[in-house]
Amino acid sequence: MNLIITCARHLEPETQEEISRILDLFGDSEPKITISSMSGILTAKTKLDPVLVVQKIQDLVLEEPWIIRYCLRIIPIQTISETRIDQIEEAISEMRGSILDEETYRISIERRNSDISREDLISKIAKNFKNKVSLENPDKIIQIEILGAKTGISVLKKSNIFSLEKSKRSLSD
Repeated sequence: MNLIITCARHLEPETQEEISRILDLFGDSEPKITISSMSGILTAKTKLDPVLVVQKIQDLVLEEPWIIRYCLRIIPIQTISETRIDQIEEAISEMRGSILDEETYRISIERRNSDISREDLISKIAKNFKNKVSLENPDKIIQIEILGAKTGISVLKKSNIFSLEKSKRSLSD
């Protein structure tokens, strides 16, 4: 998986069709899109760059606001790890270079089907960074998406995560 897509509960088939159509439009006619066992969560594996896909979707919504109806959030995933604190910490330490020394950061964790300790995970990861933390306006976000036994991890800018609500709100500003 290199994309996590959220949608309203019970609209997973429509969301699957929508993301498939969009990825086809961008040049991937055979993405592997899976409806997870968790309500409102889909994963996708595309041959395209996941961060670029999100950027293209954001541009598309600005041009045609109603082209996206079911995908509520789309999160690019850069690496996958087992859902174990040591494995997640190791994966993030390998991505350490994505955050420059002068940049601020925030750790965002979404836990689904896991009882892993948020506090333990944050303290283990944070000890590897000397950077300042900014919860409100970070330069980079360490995005940790726990989906049961697998965890998707990315180091992103705030703008690299697609939110249908925020995109449509920005149109009215």
